[in-house]
Amino acid sequence: MTIVASGDPAPGTAPTDRGVGPLLRAWREERRLSQLELALRADSSARHVSFIETGRSRPSEEMVLRLAEHLEVPVRERNALLLAAGYAPRYPETPLDDPALEALREGMERLIQGYEPYPALVVDALYNVVAANRGILMLLDGVPESLLAPPLNAMRLTLHPEGLAPRIRNLREWRGHLLAQMGRHIALRRSERLRALYDEVSAYPVPEEDDEAGQPAEPGLCFALPMRIEHEGRTLSFVSSISTFNTPMDVTVAELAIETFLPADPATVKYLHSLLP
Repeated sequence: MTIVASGDPAPGTAPTDRGVGPLLRAWREERRLSQLELALRADSSARHVSFIETGRSRPSEEMVLRLAEHLEVPVRERNALLLAAGYAPRYPETPLDDPALEALREGMERLIQGYEPYPALVVDALYNVVAANRGILMLLDGVPESLLAPPLNAMRLTLHPEGLAPRIRNLREWRGHLLAQMGRHIALRRSERLRALYDEVSAYPVPEEDDEAGQPAEPGLCFALPMRIEHEGRTLSFVSSISTFNTPMDVTVAELAIETFLPADPATVKYLHSLLP
């Protein structure tokens, strides 16, 4: 699948009409840091941090970025902090199909294609799929066209009762893992649209217990929670890994994630190599 823009606008930045002080205080409290702890990390003083948070002092652009870095504020929200402080945004948001990102697109395309026959995909901040390889497309066989219409959403595809959910043998476990992951991202990004997606997919019906409830775990599968999914009468087992870009300088790039699915047993390896040589 060729890398394309998701077709869905990215989540908006935090509101800027509150001023930078309250926004920084909210991030600090969310990170459970005292003013003194933040000041020590940012090579400042608790008094200066207090003055910034109460609006008695206007921070420099450098100080805003330094505090944001030590608070682990996402790149998109760093722009919002700068705007609230009266400065121009520092980080551009380049559309994924822009020629400037051609090398990035080609690199991700080669990466996920090189991972075949194992499944791999690229998602944005809202879990919209911007690229997928043949391993992912194989797992989507039989999914209704209504769920495959753009923007293709990985969470909706996985948990919808007409999507992959009925095929996932350990759905309750895997669903719990995905919802916890979304919860962490909501806390980090403060996206109302991500919260709306969470509310939607968490409301999908779920069985009272997994198909495999009470069955002993297979030897060798205790190192990570697997997704066990049926495909043409076989049960395939995968563990997933998520990669993001280090020190991104663009909002779009910062919000991309590459998820790869590693076969968790020899039978899955053998089957995938026979299916996608």
